[in-house]
Amino acid sequence: MTSSPSRRRSQRRLAHRLLVAGGVLTLLLSPAAAASAAPPRSDLEVIQLIPEPAPPGGLTTVHGFVANGGPDTTEAPFTVTITLPFGSYAETPFFPSDCRPSEGGHSVRCVFPAGLRPGRTATALIPTRIESNVEHPGRLTGGRVTVTGPDDPNPENNSQPFEIPIS
Repeated sequence: MTSSPSRRRSQRRLAHRLLVAGGVLTLLLSPAAAASAAPPRSDLEVIQLIPEPAPPGGLTTVHGFVANGGPDTTEAPFTVTITLPFGSYAETPFFPSDCRPSEGGHSVRCVFPAGLRPGRTATALIPTRIESNVEHPGRLTGGRVTVTGPDDPNPENNSQPFEIPIS
């Protein structure tokens, strides 16, 4: 006995619904699926580095140095922002080359791709010109390196101040 085309369509729809429902139930009950659904946790931390001294009118390099304390690899891009102290400004070329300065060059924003593994680091290198009228010897204070990323649930270590020694 053969079934009608409309009956076969109904049976196929029912089979499809059962298959989808079974797949959803499997995902809900699977511990591996529950673990993979957890948000990534990568603890991005700014490591404080003091730039080399520079004379008035001279050049030094500010390092935006970030480490991933884990336990997970970053699954989303993260941003490193370097805010320079008054009396200094950013000069190109930057590393990475797609870093972008703010108007006036007093801060630089660098976006790093996803994929920074635990125990690894990322560094932005920002050449920094010291204004010629800065008193010396001394130091420029008020600089800051900050990292932000959606995978990082711990903001406590995402920012560090720095100063630039003036020789």
